[in-house]
Amino acid sequence: MAALRGLLDRPLASYYLLLSSAGLLLLIGLTMVFSTTSVRDFAQDGDASASLVKQAVYAVIGIVAFWACQRLPAGSFRALARPMLGVAVVLLLILNLLVALEALFGVKSIGPLTAWLLWLHLGPISVQPAEVAKFALVLWGAHVLARKGATLGWWKELATPLFPVVGLLFVLVGYNDLGSMLCLLALVVGLLWAAGVRTRVFAALSAVGLAGVGLLVAAASLGAGSGSRDADNYRLGRLTSFVNPPDPKVCFEEQLQNCYQLVQARYAVQHGGWFGVGLGKSTFKWDWLPEAHNDFIFAIVAEELGVVGCTVLLVLFAVLAYTGLRIARRVEDPFRRLAAAGVTAWLVGQAVINIGGVTGLLPLTGVPLPFISDGGSALVVTLAAVGMLASFARAEPDAARALHARPPARWVRLVWAPLPPLPGRRRRPASPPPDRGSVPRSRTRRADDQAAARGPRPGRTRAGTASERRR
Repeated sequence: MAALRGLLDRPLASYYLLLSSAGLLLLIGLTMVFSTTSVRDFAQDGDASASLVKQAVYAVIGIVAFWACQRLPAGSFRALARPMLGVAVVLLLILNLLVALEALFGVKSIGPLTAWLLWLHLGPISVQPAEVAKFALVLWGAHVLARKGATLGWWKELATPLFPVVGLLFVLVGYNDLGSMLCLLALVVGLLWAAGVRTRVFAALSAVGLAGVGLLVAAASLGAGSGSRDADNYRLGRLTSFVNPPDPKVCFEEQLQNCYQLVQARYAVQHGGWFGVGLGKSTFKWDWLPEAHNDFIFAIVAEELGVVGCTVLLVLFAVLAYTGLRIARRVEDPFRRLAAAGVTAWLVGQAVINIGGVTGLLPLTGVPLPFISDGGSALVVTLAAVGMLASFARAEPDAARALHARPPARWVRLVWAPLPPLPGRRRRPASPPPDRGSVPRSRTRRADDQAAARGPRPGRTRAGTASERRR
């Protein structure tokens, strides 16, 4: 433990912990995407590495985004907050408009723009607006809360403009994707917790959040998400399957839609045992488990790598959570502290929701596992958020002093990241000058417009001899 404390006390410990945990998670994700999709890709197109190549391209784009974000100072992220939030809202509005037009009038596209469930397609380019909204809400929410400062104790300061914008994003995201809306909720809770908001605010938010989730569950009967007016409410079915799970035999005999994935995922976890059946030797990925490469990839990890592999994955996410909270605690800038807490709550909360849904500990919502699941938009945005955390880790006071004490070579600073600013003493704002009031009597003007001589102050006369005063 002493050696571990010594390693953690090093100035750049947060930076290296972040790089190692995120890098290992990315490597495991690429490996599992290839293991999960190789059989399907070979059966469909004769190319077993098609999905791996696509995911690797997105990983390279994400690494470039990581590199760019770790070079930016906090002021650049604050300047990007409002434009990025506006882009996210516009993309969500376009996505919901296209989904509504297809459901009501059968219009499937507007020019080159098409929409399918959670994805917005512009020709060969596809983007998931909910992922952009998560990063945008981190930046904008941290900027607003840092600007308000100590006035957050008043409801009025929280009600304008934070709550209306958050409510708008919840509606735009949650109508089609309830799982992403829950990730946004975890993100907002992390921001408010780091800002020191009172407990009763969280109680009120919990009540409003439960009511909103209930309305979104009911909206699935009207066609929200992947539901339709003629089918059963799939969100309500998932909730009832979690509260009262049916018998697996009944699930297969009656072909119940809301329990098939859960039962197959549990069978995959059971099949893996302690050490797994071996990498690439899963049998449930042969179309026995739907969405095995995306939302249910953790079940394939459990089958192929066993309890040991799942433990390694959970430990890496725990290290990522510890590092994010460590950065939030050590940085001095309020914006950096809030943004680091928001990103940590988002990534760890999404991992908890995904793993809890796959293992049956939480209701199934259908969100991808960060770094691991197949998906381009989520991977790029996640790596960009980790790059912002890396920038904040280098800006820790001890890390910044260590980097300036022994600066790396100039080409390293140009290629990798510049030196962070040295932490300076916070200057207290100058207090306003006191009210001088009327002119003192000792300084009153005489008739000849000359100042009167300053007389002895009452109560300040010297008493006793010089020797007595020295004593």
